Amino acid sequence: MSTPTRRLTVAQALVRFLSVQYTERDGVRHRLIAGTWGIFGHGNVAGLGQALLEAGEDAMPFHQGRNEQAMVHAAVGHARQLNRLSAQAVTTSIGPGATNLVTGAALATINRLPVLLLPGDYFATRAADPLLQQLEHPTEADVSVNDTLRPVSRYFDRIHRPEALIPSALQAMRILADPAETGAVTLALPQDVQAEAYDWPEEFFAERVWRVRRPAPDPVELAEAAAAIRAARRPLIVAGGGVHHSEAEEALKTLVEATGIPVASTQAGKGSLRHDHPCDLGGIGHTGTAVSDDIARSADLVIGVGTRYTDFTTASGTLFQHPDVRFVNLNITAFDAHKLAARTLVCDARAGLSALTEALSGHLAEPSYIAEYTFGQEQWDAVVEESYRVDDENAVPTQTQLLGALEAVVDESDVIINAAGSLPGDLHKLWRTRGPRQYHLEYGYSCMGYEIPAAIGVQQATPDTPVWALVGDGTYLMMPTEIVTAVQEGLPINLVLIQNHGYASIGGLSESVGGERFGTAYRYRAADGTFSGAPLPVDLAANAASLGMDVLRAKTVRELREALAQARASDRPTCVYVETDTATLTAPPVEAWWDVPVAETASREAALRAREEYDREVAARRTHL
Repeated sequence: MSTPTRRLTVAQALVRFLSVQYTERDGVRHRLIAGTWGIFGHGNVAGLGQALLEAGEDAMPFHQGRNEQAMVHAAVGHARQLNRLSAQAVTTSIGPGATNLVTGAALATINRLPVLLLPGDYFATRAADPLLQQLEHPTEADVSVNDTLRPVSRYFDRIHRPEALIPSALQAMRILADPAETGAVTLALPQDVQAEAYDWPEEFFAERVWRVRRPAPDPVELAEAAAAIRAARRPLIVAGGGVHHSEAEEALKTLVEATGIPVASTQAGKGSLRHDHPCDLGGIGHTGTAVSDDIARSADLVIGVGTRYTDFTTASGTLFQHPDVRFVNLNITAFDAHKLAARTLVCDARAGLSALTEALSGHLAEPSYIAEYTFGQEQWDAVVEESYRVDDENAVPTQTQLLGALEAVVDESDVIINAAGSLPGDLHKLWRTRGPRQYHLEYGYSCMGYEIPAAIGVQQATPDTPVWALVGDGTYLMMPTEIVTAVQEGLPINLVLIQNHGYASIGGLSESVGGERFGTAYRYRAADGTFSGAPLPVDLAANAASLGMDVLRAKTVRELREALAQARASDRPTCVYVETDTATLTAPPVEAWWDVPVAETASREAALRAREEYDREVAARRTHL
């Protein structure tokens, strides 16, 4: 008996296959590939371009981007907003279109977020060789620029023959849907193969559901973890992004309300508890709160939940200073669970937290410990209020006063997006998160240019959500291109554009490590050759308006509040432009160290002083075994 087949090109078959892939968790189903972003060139226009046109919007929605990296950022924002249960694809031509994917792919894989990359490639038949934009390698003829995507992809394949698509496409879907393996997935598509026809088995196009499992903890690991927690006098939970991805916020809340164990959050994990929960200590690490970092220094047991323990979280190995500190790590991936020589719970975050709650029945942290961190919370609340305080409504706002004004405008349904500059530090310390999806910081790759396209992805994923992209002038100049996309798609994202005339965050870091703010200001050259002249006459608000945004200029705190409220009420893409006061310091100081190596030898006094400070700080680093 012959197997029914359908004759399609490789590109047509791939689009049709992707249109019938689904994820399902807890009985809720999502399209695995909810849409495809694309910029067309000779490497994909006649293949995937034609296939997307033929499939139509119902089968595969198409989104037109302006920059390939930005398209990946938009897809990542979409995936994060939907807890990794839905992803988007990105198709490009060969050459620069493909290499522009690399930064976005790295961001996706580092943050454990799914995105499918479909770059064009050289002719598999070598009938035309070399192609326009093809990289030639004198000793490795099968190398193309797409090979730059190998180290930043969780799965990579080059489809040299039509029939090779079947197993590769199935592997790609498996990895995208697996919370322990997900990240960027690349299927490089030679342009002649994209257009080649093949008789595909009909079964390839059958609807397929990828179950997203919630693996339970191993009973022995669970018992050991519970025993360690019961024995601890000063336990601390570090909540990472895995809490959100697993939708484990309620399970975490139940656990800490039963046990009194406090929670400090990474950038990705902030919002795991509401800011006003009695057990929430706020951010942890280099950009953390004073109460969080003080408790972390004296914790005898650290319980990591869904965290990768980056150097910002551990203060480059100097934060956890209790002489007998030990770790219990609950993570879906064994790779992350074993960090810091921890006892492990390799399982789903929600399943693991629920199991721990049951195993710890009747256990409660010591009253003196609860009183200590409660007092620390009260003190930090006063720091936040002071940072937000405004004495003169007609004054130029500081950056922290801007955050206070924004916080007063939004509610728990809003999403605040940021990734780089000085804002991540201020937000991590000060922002009072009211909903589990409100705080969207990309700090795994801290990629300038992420915010605006990510806001588009979040808006696509949840259309009725007010979305805010917070960017400084340095980030804005990296990638304003997708403003055009937001205007074209009618997506009412809000952009808060902060002008501070340079790389303010790196300027401060440069000063602290003896770099004297070299090369960080956006100013004219002075007579001595340095960039220390007058600020450049760049009008970023006019630029945003020229790309189609409604623009509201705010010069004072009062005007800023009015502009933010007007932007939130608008149904159009809207930019609030403000030049902040950088001379008045209202942000609290850092509460923990970050290792940025300082020159060991130098002739300038600033570098010599910075090295002395570096040697003092690095002496506190610990290796946890």
